[in-house]
Amino acid sequence: MDWPELTKYRGVVSAQTDRVEIIQDLYKQTKDPQKGLVEGGMVRELLVAFFKSTRQKPSRIIFYRDGVSEGQFSQVLLYEMDAIRKACSSLQEGYMPRVTFVVVQKRHHTRLFPTDRNKTDRSGNILPGTVVDTSICHPTEFDFYLNSHAGSQGTSKSTHYHVLFDENGFTADILQVLTNSLCYTYARCTKSVSIVPPAYYAHLAAFRARYYIEDEMSDSGSTGVEVRPLPSIKDNVKEVMFYVR
Repeated sequence: MDWPELTKYRGVVSAQTDRVEIIQDLYKQTKDPQKGLVEGGMVRELLVAFFKSTRQKPSRIIFYRDGVSEGQFSQVLLYEMDAIRKACSSLQEGYMPRVTFVVVQKRHHTRLFPTDRNKTDRSGNILPGTVVDTSICHPTEFDFYLNSHAGSQGTSKSTHYHVLFDENGFTADILQVLTNSLCYTYARCTKSVSIVPPAYYAHLAAFRARYYIEDEMSDSGSTGVEVRPLPSIKDNVKEVMFYVR
């Protein structure tokens, strides 16, 4: 995304084996008989699309990453940060934008309750925009709980954000305000949502891509477990957020 189209995102999907938490195609190299070594991958494709749209390369990258368990933090960070670096340097030698790597976790058992009944929403939950970054958070690492939405039923479940890497030098307040503000820009809803939209859109894009694979497998009758390449998406479709509909 980029100003003035802060709510516009380009979706890129890639198939890989199940139960693998690392995104394997962020950056890749393939050998072509005619072209030789060809550089590609999801990050490189997004950077090229960003440059074509704005005529400049991003100076900062904020990477919201979902679907990672705490035991895989180090492994995912090392592999994917290396892939991001390689994708950036493949565009131009010495191109090193500052990266902030944030893991988004919704699957946890922590619940937050208000201590003052006068400071609740209609359903009795904590108010939207509530942040907790002390006491129940890690004593040395950069993490926080953010309740960005208004719970309509039951107890609101806050999202746990882990900042694994931050070259931009964001303070806790700045990153929390940015994340909370983005939650008001989700295209499918006129209210704020519980997780930051980039992670939300990634879910939608993945679900849409899964239908493409299932349709091809049902048509071909394939029952194997091999990774099937996704059908190519037309360029004019890539320019719009087709996965939101």
